[in-house]
Amino acid sequence: QVQLVESGGGLVQPGGSLRLSCAASGRIFSIYNMGWYRQAPGKQRELVARITSGGSTNYVDSVKGRFTISRDNAKNTVYLQMNSLKPEDTAVYYCNADIVSGLRLTYWGQGTQVTVSS
Repeated sequence: QVQLVESGGGLVQPGGSLRLSCAASGRIFSIYNMGWYRQAPGKQRELVARITSGGSTNYVDSVKGRFTISRDNAKNTVYLQMNSLKPEDTAVYYCNADIVSGLRLTYWGQGTQVTVSS
């Protein structure tokens, strides 16, 4: 059974920083793309950032220059460093990963709340 477990969310003031982590565990042979999505109340879930197994990254325009995605393949973990946070970054953040565990499937974490407010 493969699981993704997120951590690092919380309440932060505008301009502050948070670092999200997402660790994959279970019967894992390999991990391809890993990513972070977010969903704000009343809005659709959107892709925030994605990183390939080779380290290539892409970001949604609204976070470019403020957020950085990275991964530690030895730990099966993906990170999202979020700087210069804005109130509009408030959302539940979900990680996902394309994992080969017998079959290649996309797995999702349970979500972690990020609230940016003074």
